Amino acid sequence: MKFDELDTRMRVFETAHDHCVLPGIYIVARLDGRSFTRLTKEVHKFEAPFDEKVRDMMLATVEHLMNCGIDIIYGYTESDEISLLFAYDEVSFGRKTRKLNSVLAGEASARFSLLLGDIACFDCRISQLPNITEVVNYFRWRNEDAHRNALNAHCYWCLRRDGKSARLATSMMDGLSVADKNELLFQHGINFNNLPNWQKRGVGLYWEEYQKEGYNPKTGETVTATRRRIKRDLELPMRDEYSNFIQKLTS
Repeated sequence: MKFDELDTRMRVFETAHDHCVLPGIYIVARLDGRSFTRLTKEVHKFEAPFDEKVRDMMLATVEHLMNCGIDIIYGYTESDEISLLFAYDEVSFGRKTRKLNSVLAGEASARFSLLLGDIACFDCRISQLPNITEVVNYFRWRNEDAHRNALNAHCYWCLRRDGKSARLATSMMDGLSVADKNELLFQHGINFNNLPNWQKRGVGLYWEEYQKEGYNPKTGETVTATRRRIKRDLELPMRDEYSNFIQKLTS
């Protein structure tokens, strides 16, 4: 069999299950770190439950993803996860979900590993959202999940620092109400409302325009040009205000 015939034959098996996101559908990618609790709390022993060094590595990873050749208008990260909102008309890799998942997971894993100095791995899955309402709902979901996770994480690590085992700390939290968890923290000298907002709400990254001065060597004049950069927002709003914020990003 000639190579061209063999190539055509075998590529059928490779691409038989390719799926593409249809035009007119919003794309959101969500990446999760694999075994990050063990990696950041046991292997490298960063501060629990949150460490600014880990946060900054996650932010740098999001910025890398927003600059890796795919048109991403909003990045969001909380804990060990990242969500990316694609531009409405983004067509990289023909919108093939298999390619998008593998490329983004690979880029994130490589960037975070370099920053950490150790092997780190992310998975990725694509959400196909039919309209802006569902895009807003998606990011509301992750924003409110960050708040819930932060409360649970602070309670859990308070109990661990008291000498409780992982299993006992988990069982002690089972069935506790939000009020009970806040009281648990208060007994350990922590007012949940006073914790940094980036821990409770996650961090958003989006593009902003700014003016940069330059020099025109031909005319000898100072000129101003409009440039684009990524803004890190560590003070995201919540609830309806956050919904309005996401709505504006997509308009």
